[in-house]
Amino acid sequence: MKKSNLLEVVKKFGTPSYVYDTTKIKSQYYRLKNSFKLVNKLQINYAVKALSNLSILKYINTLGAGIDTVSIQEVILGIRAGYSPKKIIYTPNGVSIDEIYEVSKMGVNINIDNLNILEQFGNLYPETPVCIRINPHVMAGGNNKISVGHIDSKFGISIHQIPLLLRIVNNTNIKVNGIHMHTGSDILDIDVFIHATEILFETAIKFKNLEFIDFGSGFKVPYSPTDTETNIEELGVKLSKRFNKFCKDYGKEITLAFEPGKFLVSEAGKFLCSVNSIKQTTSTVFAQVDSGFNHFIRPMMYGSNHYIENISNPNDSHRFYSVVGYICETDTFASNRRISKVSEGDVLCFKNAGAYCFSMASNYNSRYKPSEVLYINNKLIEIRKRETIEDLIKNQVELDFNAL
Repeated sequence: MKKSNLLEVVKKFGTPSYVYDTTKIKSQYYRLKNSFKLVNKLQINYAVKALSNLSILKYINTLGAGIDTVSIQEVILGIRAGYSPKKIIYTPNGVSIDEIYEVSKMGVNINIDNLNILEQFGNLYPETPVCIRINPHVMAGGNNKISVGHIDSKFGISIHQIPLLLRIVNNTNIKVNGIHMHTGSDILDIDVFIHATEILFETAIKFKNLEFIDFGSGFKVPYSPTDTETNIEELGVKLSKRFNKFCKDYGKEITLAFEPGKFLVSEAGKFLCSVNSIKQTTSTVFAQVDSGFNHFIRPMMYGSNHYIENISNPNDSHRFYSVVGYICETDTFASNRRISKVSEGDVLCFKNAGAYCFSMASNYNSRYKPSEVLYINNKLIEIRKRETIEDLIKNQVELDFNAL
């Protein structure tokens, strides 16, 4: 996708807008698939929470992927997007047993990470196969907010609780068809990931009727031209070899599964916003844009460093700006960032805007959520319209206090 395509998005749909390039989604999918070509049974389940637009889900379905969901609403979206229930895995955390019961009726794969919930579910539905999420007690990920496999994490069943887990499985006669882990996001060190997989293999061998092992995801993608990323090809060679050995020792061939979200869609997404004004203080030059952390929360929430380019004026001399939004709080996208000279009306492009960006957007300050655009076959197609005031108030019940 060229700068001219991005500027066309602005001309057609205005700012702020998200735009997603299907070519990049497809190339990332096949890059992951080809990295594990030594494994006979591979299943890639896209993590819906990264970007849940129905058109994105439908496109990823055409590639042959399944989906990983974390709520009953994501399951419903997946079914609406055309996914077979058998290609949907439901991996909730902290939800009620009632929601799990309801989802199980839809025929999707159930993943449980709580011994209490497992026992309740097993007593009522012992014939319904479940996957079990293990916490390997491995610290992995870009920072504490996105590391979920350590000992203090709310996710997964501790490896130290395996004896109790096995007792519950035996007492309820529940069928366990999969073992799962997810240690975090932005994992760069392959050896840390491999270490966690060894713990998973040690657990998996204790279950006799497995159909798959789900290794989660969390692969790091580059956030700038000079940034590092997970060497997925090297991981593919190392893990495939180890997985094939496990299958041989286990006595049957099972499926290796992943649940990538950011890896598939992060680099495919761009976020476009316009510069409202340039404000110079005694110490800082601010580029103030027509968006805020209500649309793009990652820099404020995670400290993520998204590459920002002035696509209206890319070849001018570079200056240093702090790029800030219009929300009435500290609302900083980037501090002291070197960008080609910025003027009012210029369009700034934020890279790596495909994952956990629109899906985490809100209406804070009563601002409208932006439009979403898909770039496919050299066409720009709007896949979500910009909100209006009617969208903000449509579910409100407005009272007439004079009549009360």
